[in-house]
Amino acid sequence: MSTLTGANVTLRPPKEGDIDSRFRLGNDIEIIEMFGISRNDVPTISQASAAAWVQGIVEHPHAWIIEARESLVGEIRLDRLDMHDRRASMAIGIYDRNALGKGLGSEAIAVLLGHAFGPLRLHRIGVRVLSYNQRAVRAYLKCGFVEEGREREAAFVNGAWHDDVMMSLLEHEFAR
Repeated sequence: MSTLTGANVTLRPPKEGDIDSRFRLGNDIEIIEMFGISRNDVPTISQASAAAWVQGIVEHPHAWIIEARESLVGEIRLDRLDMHDRRASMAIGIYDRNALGKGLGSEAIAVLLGHAFGPLRLHRIGVRVLSYNQRAVRAYLKCGFVEEGREREAAFVNGAWHDDVMMSLLEHEFAR
């Protein structure tokens, strides 16, 4: 797997020390809640679950650790690649509270999109995001994604139903 580099972030394969780094970040309830997990269901991270998280990235052909200032801050990946239709879905997670609100997620998305629409020659990238995750919605919009629709009341989080927002970006839109 190749390393992808931006001005402030590096998307790289796992390396020695990532298990300990992921373990130290823990599972911040407010961050994990943005992924659709209710506050009472957020698991405590263990060395074993941190190791499994790193192993999942190792085994995924299109997943990277997001590193900023030589520290692991999250992950990003392309899922469900369909080379016939030249499409994939994308997922990103920033686990370091200190990395939020600094544009690192948007930059990681842009770096990955350059790879997806460049060397991988994809035509379409789709994302799904919970409607209450406004930080993620803003990041996707900043990177050029367009809202396509909503799946109403698709996720039950913290005792309430929430919509999933479906967004996409096409290669000619990214080229602009």
